[in-house]
Amino acid sequence: MKTVAIVGRTNVGKSTLFNRLIGKKKAIVHDFAGVTRDRKEAVATLSDLTFRVIDTAGLEAQTELSKAMWAQTQQAIAEADVILMVVDARSELNALDTQLAQELRQTNKPIVLLANKCEGSAQYIDATQAYTLGLGEPVAFSAEHGIGQADLYQALLPYLAQDENEIEVEESLEQDEEPKAKPLNLAIVGRPNVGKSTLVNRLLGQERMLTGPEAGVTRDAISILFEWKGNSIILTDTAGLRKHARITHSLEKMSAADSKKALDFAEVVIVVVDANTPLEGQDLAIARQVVEEGRALVLAVNKWDTIHNQNALKNTIKERLRSSLQQVKGLPMVYISAKTGQGMDLLLTEVFKIYKVWNKRVPTAKLNGWLKSMTEATPPPLASNGRRIPMRYMTQVGIRPPTFVIFSSNPDELPESYLRYLSNGLRKDYGLDGIPIRISMRKRENPYAEKYRRVRKS
Repeated sequence: MKTVAIVGRTNVGKSTLFNRLIGKKKAIVHDFAGVTRDRKEAVATLSDLTFRVIDTAGLEAQTELSKAMWAQTQQAIAEADVILMVVDARSELNALDTQLAQELRQTNKPIVLLANKCEGSAQYIDATQAYTLGLGEPVAFSAEHGIGQADLYQALLPYLAQDENEIEVEESLEQDEEPKAKPLNLAIVGRPNVGKSTLVNRLLGQERMLTGPEAGVTRDAISILFEWKGNSIILTDTAGLRKHARITHSLEKMSAADSKKALDFAEVVIVVVDANTPLEGQDLAIARQVVEEGRALVLAVNKWDTIHNQNALKNTIKERLRSSLQQVKGLPMVYISAKTGQGMDLLLTEVFKIYKVWNKRVPTAKLNGWLKSMTEATPPPLASNGRRIPMRYMTQVGIRPPTFVIFSSNPDELPESYLRYLSNGLRKDYGLDGIPIRISMRKRENPYAEKYRRVRKS
């Protein structure tokens, strides 16, 4: 599949164009300049053209961060078969536009110039200024309204159309290939500046994500497919999550919403904490949110190489988890250093172990035998009628996470403490440590009740 890189200075509408091409709002769009920092990629379609598209950071005045952003953009340009340079048709070209055009011409790659924000005849006329860049006739376009898609299709067609030989090769490969296992969706979350992007870069073995000492470098949730020991993983880096009350800027709210969306699609979540300030209130709040969403959770204690008294800190962390995160007992915890690479293989090993537990299913016959033994060892409390609450039947109704239903004639009177007793027993007896478990009570009607009522009436 061929690749198109979208480049341009800040606020010309690159991310809006990216979202338009892929058919969904994957990239954050805001009036604030420089929203996109890391490159974001997805599969795009334009009529019968299917291609990989990369959204890049906007070119801006030189700072340490902008230099790193430009390095990311250069990597996208190197990977691209076609470069789509975007300019703002409603504003005058500036030195950054000219500088970028010069850089792109040196690549000797096909360049399509797109004059964005052409909503109306006046803007369409203004787009002609783009001829001065020496990149040929610009495509008049509106990413916001979808105007000009036919013209963009014609401009890209010579570079993206597949010939018959390519199609035949792809078809033969598809026929010969064995079906691949579905990739595991793994999200990296945590407070700002705990080392999430550094961890992603370490796992990928390349400087794929921007990093820096300042908080909030990552804004979009960025997903990357990679392989580890024959296993496919979709790795998603997210923006740092602060306390809700501290989030005031609309852009940060959008970043937080994007991170929340990443959790919705994740199967396993790594919560990264800083070993120098471990398990603060926000760390625990994030972990609780992951558990409430029913996701498998692994705790990564980062910057472990900076800790001197490691044994004492381990005990402190374990005690804090025991007292503050009782919903998930036996939570897998890995001590890592994203900077040095310590604990990387162990971390991913724990990810796949917990993923297996998260998908575990217990046969109904075993469950009911187990339920009988548990109620005999510790009988349920008495109901308001003076009789013990009966536990009639138990079954597992779902996985991811394991979800169980117990039927009883008066389920509403069973206290939460007894459900916790059963939950702890399930963890211990069936190896369900470290994941959320859901148990609900359901009323089981007496099958003879209606017959009894009919007899009474007669």
